Amino acid sequence: MYLLFATYFLLGAVIGSFLNVCIYRLPNGKSIISPPSACGSCGHRLSVLDMVPVFSYIFLRGRCRYCKAPYSSRYMFVELLTGILFALCGLYYLPGLKMALVFFFIACLIVQAFIDLDHQILLDEILMLMLPTGIIYAYYALPDMWDSLYGALFAGGLMLLIFLLSRGGMGAGDVKLSFVLGVWLGLKASVVCLMLAFVLGGIIGVLLLVTGIKQRKDPIPFGPFLCIGAYIALLFSPYLIYFYWNLFV
Repeated sequence: MYLLFATYFLLGAVIGSFLNVCIYRLPNGKSIISPPSACGSCGHRLSVLDMVPVFSYIFLRGRCRYCKAPYSSRYMFVELLTGILFALCGLYYLPGLKMALVFFFIACLIVQAFIDLDHQILLDEILMLMLPTGIIYAYYALPDMWDSLYGALFAGGLMLLIFLLSRGGMGAGDVKLSFVLGVWLGLKASVVCLMLAFVLGGIIGVLLLVTGIKQRKDPIPFGPFLCIGAYIALLFSPYLIYFYWNLFV
């Protein structure tokens, strides 16, 4: 069992390294295949030893092996995060198609969340990949396809209403992302996802304002909170619904 979880973690860390490339290149319209990865300071092409997930950052102390320029610790964070999220899936999914689809879903969530943090956009290209895979996942994992449709209509419809009422306070990308998340999650888990997103967004937003990191007019991307809510809802929504039901009903 421990070996299996370690395998999931290592797989996630390796994929996380690729996700770093996607996060950096996709918003800038660059290919994720070529050119090969290189140091952003000296331009030297990175070797395999420079790109071992997590360990290269620790071994090189967060610096380029050639010019010694520092690079962001977020690269290692994304690798660690992806590995941990993949490993947690081992508690709920057996190896197979559903697990592969969930891994793909997690990868898309991570890419969308960090791109939204950096650029305040959610990429339609990623959403177009998430939609058909979500339909496939719903066919195998949800009670029926109607549940997927209800989830999409609820999540997308609610966010569309907020988008219209807020007059630009909520982005159109958040509406489209919510619709796709509904396809993946179904109705009940979509409710949990949006509740978590709004609660987390409210708490973090207040903390950012109180600490002065953000001002009242500064935009705070909502996509990352939707992505966090989606992951938690995907794995833990039955437990959260049971807890909520017993606590308040």
